[in-house]
Amino acid sequence: MSVDIGGRLRYHRMRAGLSQRELAKRAGVTNSTISLIESNQTNPSVGALKRILDGIPIGLAEFFSTEPETPKKAFYRADELVEIGKGPISYRQIGESLIGRNLQILMERYEPGADTGKVPLVHDGEEGGIALSGRLEVTVDDERRILGPGDAYYFESRRPHRFRSVGPNPCEVVSACTPPTF
Repeated sequence: MSVDIGGRLRYHRMRAGLSQRELAKRAGVTNSTISLIESNQTNPSVGALKRILDGIPIGLAEFFSTEPETPKKAFYRADELVEIGKGPISYRQIGESLIGRNLQILMERYEPGADTGKVPLVHDGEEGGIALSGRLEVTVDDERRILGPGDAYYFESRRPHRFRSVGPNPCEVVSACTPPTF
């Protein structure tokens, strides 16, 4: 029987309320390292896994002994969405655990001027979203577009990308990515 290291790491990271970026920072590794592990594209050494788990914090014994359950819930009230981001960008996720799930759906809110950072995001999978309000500048590779209400994006997440709220009002987006690696 093989152990889903990536799924377990994602489960414990999200249970601790950490983004991949925050865990990577705490563990002293790159964001892409966490993403590759969570998507089961690489297996960390025991030492590397221990350092990453110290960032949650959780011990190896608890990491391997906890059996995350596959979510069975189908409906979620607005107040049941799980906040997984902090600061000028809010990411509210449908479902507490993504173990056994192939899709992550987020309600995103960008305060005016909020930005995912000067270093483009790169991870495995695909993602898409629809702007509901405000204006969102989306850069994919060297192509940049400003999206308004009803405009959408959809691309392979391996392409370097960045999001930035432009204009005087907050921007809201409903997005999805697969696999759930955010």
